[in-house]
Amino acid sequence: MIKVEKITKKFDDLVAISNISFSVNEGESFGFLGPNGAGKTTMIRILTTLITPTTGKAYVAGYDVVKDAHNVRKNIGIIFQEPSLDERLTARDNLYFHAALYRVPYREINARIDKALAMVELTRFKDKVVKTFSGGMKRRLEIARGFMHLPRILFLDEPTLGLDPQTRRAIWEYIRQLKKDFGITLFITTHYMEEAESFEKVGIIHKGKILSVDSPDAMKQRIKGDTIILSGRDGNEERIRSLGFMPKREGEKLVLSIERSEDVLPLFLSHSVLLDGMTIRKPSLEDVFISLTGSHIEDEEGNPMELIKKVKQIRRARK
Repeated sequence: MIKVEKITKKFDDLVAISNISFSVNEGESFGFLGPNGAGKTTMIRILTTLITPTTGKAYVAGYDVVKDAHNVRKNIGIIFQEPSLDERLTARDNLYFHAALYRVPYREINARIDKALAMVELTRFKDKVVKTFSGGMKRRLEIARGFMHLPRILFLDEPTLGLDPQTRRAIWEYIRQLKKDFGITLFITTHYMEEAESFEKVGIIHKGKILSVDSPDAMKQRIKGDTIILSGRDGNEERIRSLGFMPKREGEKLVLSIERSEDVLPLFLSHSVLLDGMTIRKPSLEDVFISLTGSHIEDEEGNPMELIKKVKQIRRARK
């Protein structure tokens, strides 16, 4: 459903994304994972025909995003990172206006509105003006609006950004139900590791470049070893070092990376290493990201001044 071939996008001398290639299968949920400023939104804007690539080609639903932009738009739905509802209208009017723009058959509009509102649990608010909605309610309405015309592919740019954990979980329930009911292909950008864990395929993007594309499980299997986290009890560090291991101290904890935790625990017990405060952690997507980039994703969220500088560069290039 999506095929990207060596896409590069430049804004003057700023390279936003560089030589990116990947594909997304029909009915798949694809997560584009990376920190703010990595190039996620630039990629989604290219795929949704809002901007054109500098070099390379991209196809959505079989159509070239540059040469067949009209046909691409007929097959996609978009939920932008920034709010895009008309807050002066009611929830129902927002959906009706969207359906009309996409030429949904008149006889089907009301039924689709009712179904969309029911799915995101906003039926009783259908005649309320959107400016009275909470942030979570607005996001749910945007999701409902995004599939009013039954797109084959739904693009969601950071759909849970700025929402509280409870609302984020609810939003993901709606998105998963949408995929289950309609078989829609999902393309989702995020910088939340726990969200990316649930995608069928993940593309990790860093500083405008794709570092890995695979299922979360396949990525994690490439990270060898487990992590043991022990409380820094008196004598533990010395005992562990005497066994030939090199634990790192993080605050009051000792952190040890080993190939198989099952092999060393009996050894620890036989040498009086105190295990009463111990956690064993298997590799996670965070570990994958660190192995590929050398840093935590939170550290890559960036210097605010650098992000502001990048935004200003892009805006100047668009004028």
